[in-house]
Amino acid sequence: MTFEILREILVPFLGTTLGAGCVFFVKKQLNLSIQRALTGFAAGVMVAASVFSLLLPAVEQAAPMGKFSFFPAVSGFLAGIFFLMLLDRIIPHLHMNSDSPEGIRSKLKRSSMMTLAVALHNLPEGMAVGVVLAGLLKGTPGISTAAALTLSLGIAIQNFPEGAIIAIPLRNEGMKRGKAFLLGTLSGVVEPIGAVLTLLAADLIVPAMPYLLSFAAGAMLYVVVEELIPEMSEGAHSHVGTVLFAVGFSLMMALDVILG
Repeated sequence: MTFEILREILVPFLGTTLGAGCVFFVKKQLNLSIQRALTGFAAGVMVAASVFSLLLPAVEQAAPMGKFSFFPAVSGFLAGIFFLMLLDRIIPHLHMNSDSPEGIRSKLKRSSMMTLAVALHNLPEGMAVGVVLAGLLKGTPGISTAAALTLSLGIAIQNFPEGAIIAIPLRNEGMKRGKAFLLGTLSGVVEPIGAVLTLLAADLIVPAMPYLLSFAAGAMLYVVVEELIPEMSEGAHSHVGTVLFAVGFSLMMALDVILG
């Protein structure tokens, strides 16, 4: 069990690291079609992971509430959405123009802002992994090792383009490859930290598990709707993002059934 827990904690961070590693092989920005494909695939994976690994277990665990079993899932989901919405008002978007008034007013360097933005957005994802692992350790109904692995893989795939989106532009602006890679990697460090801290609070978390699972789902789906879907549709009209969204969603759905 210890190996499985360590694996689920580190897999998302590995996704960010591999993405940042693209800076050693890619001279310029990723091709737009590749960006769309990766982003669409990541969005599909995130939606599937949110539904099958988070929302459905939340509803199942609240079954004793009868007709009101929807309440923890709905309230937690909305709380996750509004929490990320609040974060977006406090921290800079990754795609924010550095020449905008917000960028000019900031005392942080653009590279630090980019890393901070992704890192803070990654925190709820790390907590989501920690919540699922806490439920797994406590034997919570509806949560399995397969569900935890599926969620971790989904987040890792979503993290891959994030690591690249940070590291490659920094390299293009003149930063050394090693430093650009380091900043891209550091943006994902918060995920294992969030997962471990959540696990340490497992005794407090388990009673509120349905709310926390759906909170994590709301936070993740906010990222999909606010960040990933617009990015996969950017530029000239193309169906590549939509097709890869369907592929990512189908793959994660199949894995959840096969591994479950």
